[in-house]
Amino acid sequence: MTSLPDNKSAASSAATRPASTSATPAFLSASTLNDALRDASPADVIEAALRTVGRERLALVSSFGTESAALLKVMADVDPAIAVIFLDTGWLFEETLAYRDTLISVLGLKDVRSIQPSEDALKHKDPDRELWFTDPDACCRIRKVEPLARALTPFDAWINGRKRFQGGLRVDIPVVEDDGARLKFNPFANASRADIEAIYASAKLPPHPLVASGFLSVGCMPCTSRASADEDARAGRWRGRAKTECGIHTMKTS
Repeated sequence: MTSLPDNKSAASSAATRPASTSATPAFLSASTLNDALRDASPADVIEAALRTVGRERLALVSSFGTESAALLKVMADVDPAIAVIFLDTGWLFEETLAYRDTLISVLGLKDVRSIQPSEDALKHKDPDRELWFTDPDACCRIRKVEPLARALTPFDAWINGRKRFQGGLRVDIPVVEDDGARLKFNPFANASRADIEAIYASAKLPPHPLVASGFLSVGCMPCTSRASADEDARAGRWRGRAKTECGIHTMKTS
């Protein structure tokens, strides 16, 4: 288990963080936590997140995609009652929804929250369900970014499954960062593809149903395509566009 430094300077760090409640506790800064956890195992990172903010103020955000079971397995081994936020955008594959239900059962997850876009936003900004084609950034904003911001309101920290080996904007992610509103833990930042595969193998985790059909990374149906074995895993996301991220990791969640 990784030891964290004493909570000195936490008060000054917390003073710059927008409070999610009227009595937000003082935390170690993201940079201090990152220094302490830069070489920690994924389980140690999640345990540190729990010690830092407590279960009631910690959430894990999962797409229940092709690599999601690995992080959910590690989390479940630490504490299966940590809240898991799942963004049900209205454009997901039926296979992804079924996979969510499978993993809840297999891993014994206790608190999975399926969050949907605002009906008002959909009615006024995407009445014909064509926004994904005309303005994919706006589509992601109303179906993912804004719902996530609302869902994270009660929490002081969140966990996600990004990895440096995925490339693009992810190549330099730290283990712990500050997203402008709360702490953000990236337990798999240092993980390799082999590490993820090893977790699946050792725990006998079921694969996402679409992996066998050539989908290496799965998001919303209109913006996901198959990728060949020699392509980057995320090559099938927003294929033919400069877009590489949905926005939840590049926009502030406050």
